Amino acid sequence: MSSDSLVCLKDFEQYAKGQLDRNAWGYFSTGAEQCQTLRENEEAFKRLHLRPRFLRDVSVRDMSTSLLGYRVDIPVAISPSAMQAIASPQGEIGTAKAAEQFQTCMICSTYSNFTLEDIMRSSPGGLKWFQLYVRPDRETTKALVQRAERAGYKALVLTVDLPIVGRRYPDLRHGFSHPPHLEVANFNFQHDLDKKDRNEALDYGLGGPGQSSDPALSWKDIAWLRSISSLPIILKGILTAEDALLAVQHGVDGILVSNHGGRQLDGGPATIEALPEIVAAAGEKLEVYMDGGVRTGTDVLKALALGARAVFIGRPVVWGLCYKGQEGVAKVLNILKEELSLAMALSGCRSIADIKPSLVVRESHYSKL
Repeated sequence: MSSDSLVCLKDFEQYAKGQLDRNAWGYFSTGAEQCQTLRENEEAFKRLHLRPRFLRDVSVRDMSTSLLGYRVDIPVAISPSAMQAIASPQGEIGTAKAAEQFQTCMICSTYSNFTLEDIMRSSPGGLKWFQLYVRPDRETTKALVQRAERAGYKALVLTVDLPIVGRRYPDLRHGFSHPPHLEVANFNFQHDLDKKDRNEALDYGLGGPGQSSDPALSWKDIAWLRSISSLPIILKGILTAEDALLAVQHGVDGILVSNHGGRQLDGGPATIEALPEIVAAAGEKLEVYMDGGVRTGTDVLKALALGARAVFIGRPVVWGLCYKGQEGVAKVLNILKEELSLAMALSGCRSIADIKPSLVVRESHYSKL
């Protein structure tokens, strides 16, 4: 398939579906249980309509913004996705190089196929944050955090929505198996997943929930993280105003509104619909970002209008990797960049600062007319 025929992110998804084996496709594409939240992440964007303004000189558009004080060229960044080498031998290295090429942020997963140091060395000019699961063994977590800080990562992204792994039917039916030739590079151990009971919740190919995220994790652990690192802390997975207020009280630096790509609690809110209450609760005290369901430039525009400082994308990056490694990820980013620029021009926005909440209304605003 020529690159000319891949003109939108859905094209990349269809390409990847045809190239990845059942094991890999099921792992990357599935959501929890009935996949209601997975579907809603995309569908909720369609229930939002834009109110464009005109005669505002949009001959030049500036899409740059800043994340925790670091400038990025576009408000589209990369969410953490585990085991990217399943999609391409380039894995996280290809993703990191594409992010550096577009001068945007990449969040590197704890469960990458390349070490966090190798990922940083591959693209030292790119902004990178490190995604963290707090494991029951706190010394292992402490070592990871200190490695990330030494390597040059600029923030810790603490995943809070995985005390226990969600139930994902394709993984349970087919028995997800981590390819034996790939390493979970940030840890000095090997796991043979083929021997795991298929009825267990499969934890990113790492051998079950007891070995990954600590279900006892609580708000008091924010202070513990502060005690072992000077890096800013972003909470990934917050979905309610109540938790956003607690995040403010505990002095975190950012919230990534996320439902884990619909892979955890099925029936939870679409992230674009959870976003406004979290933005309102956070006020000016911390930065708010979102991921989940972003597939077009107009999706990005809607999220920015509702208060996100930037959006992050996960699965589309994997589809890009599957297509052509770094080049494929760069093409995915470029499509969103071009679509956002067009959407801004057609909405009367010359810069990110021009994108206001009044730009977006729910579809009921018009259906009542």
